[in-house]
Amino acid sequence: MGNIERNYGIAKETYAALGVDTDGALATLKHTPISVHCWQIDDVTGFEDFDAALTGGIAATGNAPGKPKTKGEFIEHLDRALNLIPGATKLSLHAIYLDDGGKKVARDAIEPSHFAFWVDYAKKREIGLDFNATYFSHPLSDSGFTLASGDAKVRAFWLEHGKRCRAIGEYFGRELGQKCVTNHWIIDGYKDFTVDKLAPRERLIASLDELFAKPLDSRHNVDAVESKLFGLGSESYVVGSHEFYTNYVAYKKNCIICLDAGHFHPTETVSAKLSSYLAFGQEVLLHVSRPVRWDSDHVVALDDETLAIMREIVGCGGLGRVYIGLDFFDASINRIAALAIGARNARKALLAALLTPFGALRSAEEGGDLTQRLALLEECKTMPMGFVWDYFCETENKPGADWYKGII
Repeated sequence: MGNIERNYGIAKETYAALGVDTDGALATLKHTPISVHCWQIDDVTGFEDFDAALTGGIAATGNAPGKPKTKGEFIEHLDRALNLIPGATKLSLHAIYLDDGGKKVARDAIEPSHFAFWVDYAKKREIGLDFNATYFSHPLSDSGFTLASGDAKVRAFWLEHGKRCRAIGEYFGRELGQKCVTNHWIIDGYKDFTVDKLAPRERLIASLDELFAKPLDSRHNVDAVESKLFGLGSESYVVGSHEFYTNYVAYKKNCIICLDAGHFHPTETVSAKLSSYLAFGQEVLLHVSRPVRWDSDHVVALDDETLAIMREIVGCGGLGRVYIGLDFFDASINRIAALAIGARNARKALLAALLTPFGALRSAEEGGDLTQRLALLEECKTMPMGFVWDYFCETENKPGADWYKGII
C-alpha cells in the first residue's frame, strides 16, 4: 500500500468518527459537474478577431507571456489545463469562440454549425458544454446598452443574437446528453448620475420576454440571467441589477438567476444568498470568482467565501439545483496554470463541504448546544482533507500536489 492509500485510510477513519462517509463523499465529488470557462485561456479574446480589444466593462489585467495566438494553440492550451482538473467537468463557452470557417459571421447570424467542432471536442473529452451570449466587445455595444437600449435597431440585433445563442445551447444539450446552461449577462448601464432608472428596466423586461418567448426543451437547455452591482462604464447604474433579476426570475419563471461571487458589494457574500433561492425551490447558476476590492475576476482561491459557498450548497441539499461554474480571467500569470488552480480549488472547496459533518452539526444546533456547534465547526478546519484530496486525484488519474511541474 502506497502513502496515498495509507493516508486515505487514516482520514477515512477520522471522518467516520464524525459520521462522515468519505467514500460516499468522493463518489458525489466525482460526478458533480463544475463548468470550467474557456476564456481564462486567452483573456476573453475569442476567435472572431485574435487582436480584438475588450470593451463593455470587461478588463483582463496583466500581460503574462504565452497567450495563444491561433485557434490551434488555444485548443492545445485548453487541453493542457483540462488534463489537470479531476472530476466531472463541463466547458463553458462564449459566443465569440465560434468556428467561422475563415468568413466573418455576424453575431446575429451565428448557428449551431459554427460550434459543431466544440461538440466533437466535448464528445472526445467526454464533457458537457455550457454557453454564454456575448453582449460586449462589439460596435453595437459601444453605447453601453444592448437589450435595454433606447435604439430599437440595437435591441433587435442583440435580441436575435440572444435567441440564436439559446438555440445553440439547446443543440449542445441535445447532442451531448447533458443539460446546457445558457447565460445572459449584459453591460447595460450609466457611468454617472442617472435620471430615468425605470425606462431602461422596462425595455429590458420587454426584451427578456421576447428573448425567452420560444420554449426550448428543458432537458437540453436552461437559461440564466446574471446580475451585477456595477461595471466599468456603469459605476452609477446597472439596468440588470440583483434586485431586478431576482424579481424577473420569480415573476416570469422563464429563466434562472446567476449569482457571480464578484458582482456584489464587498460586504455582501453569495454564500449568504443561496438559501433564500433554494428555499423557494429555485435553480441557481453559480459563477465562482474572487473579487479583490471590486469585480476583478481573480483566480479562485481556497478561501473562506469559496468554502462557505460550497458548504451552503451541500448543507441545503442544493447540489441538484445549483449549476456550479467558474468565471475569472487573470492575464498576470500563466493562463493554463490559472485555470487549473481555480478549478482545482473550486473542487477542493466542494470536497470540504461534502466532508462536513452536517448530521452532528444539525443535531447540536437543533438541541440548542451552540457551544458544541462552534467547537465542531472549528475542529473541522484541521481535519485531514488533504489526504482525501490526494486519493481522489490518484483515482481520477490526475496529478496531485506536484501538478504545476512542467506547466510553470
